[in-house]
Amino acid sequence: MVGGEQMNEETQSPGANRRQVLRGTLAGTVAVLTPGIFLWRLSAATPPEEPANAKNRWGLLIDTSQCAKDCDACVQTCFEENGIQRHGRPLTDPQSIRKVTIRDKLSGRTVSLPLMCQHCTYPPCADVCPTGASFRRADGIVLVDRHTCIGCRYCIMACPYEVRFFVHENLTNQKHEVPRGKGTAEGCTLCVHRVDRDLIPACADACQRLGHKAILFGDLNDPDSAISVRLVNVPSQQLRDDLQLDTSVRYEGSWRFFWPMVQKLEGRIQNATI
Repeated sequence: MVGGEQMNEETQSPGANRRQVLRGTLAGTVAVLTPGIFLWRLSAATPPEEPANAKNRWGLLIDTSQCAKDCDACVQTCFEENGIQRHGRPLTDPQSIRKVTIRDKLSGRTVSLPLMCQHCTYPPCADVCPTGASFRRADGIVLVDRHTCIGCRYCIMACPYEVRFFVHENLTNQKHEVPRGKGTAEGCTLCVHRVDRDLIPACADACQRLGHKAILFGDLNDPDSAISVRLVNVPSQQLRDDLQLDTSVRYEGSWRFFWPMVQKLEGRIQNATI
């Protein structure tokens, strides 16, 4: 498996049987997909000519107490980095990351946080994909292979976080490092093209440059990494951990105050008053 190996833990996944059936029927197809997957070589932890492996598990820690309510630098930087163009149609425009504001009706307290693909260990999007286009690399990054995506949108319906989107518009001026395709599904890639060059995702970089430091990126498998040390020392929460998807994106800070209310949203996290 080249450039983006499927997860090794599939036998433990609630949807393992479905994935095994798909793998059995599509093994020949996946083998010829190297042109589209070679773009995502692994990071500095492994020589670039080698495929992703489970030595690393990349993730994010979002400190909602440091996330400025009126700041959308992470969103705008993501669009610029990935060549995402907006057309003034919120319902159909691509949105790999968005800012969400939640307000408690009783207390009036609000919390602002970025929402993107949670890069699950057991991604529902991969479970339902009929062609194997949605997959999880061995290092935890969930991606879509545009060469095999048929635009069925099953992954969009299956995602409990509503962070997959469909490319409706014609694409122009694409960036060669971030190829996109009309009629395919997309989502946050953790800026895999940057990670593979030992750089942090664009959203985390923008947040740090502004001094907010609300987005921390790192290797969850490295106990000495900044993100792992912080996760040990501060309370954090997975979004919808009741689904047992083991996400690679975690939240800390005032977010925890709103957690019981967010659970009631049943995955439909939108800019809304609760």
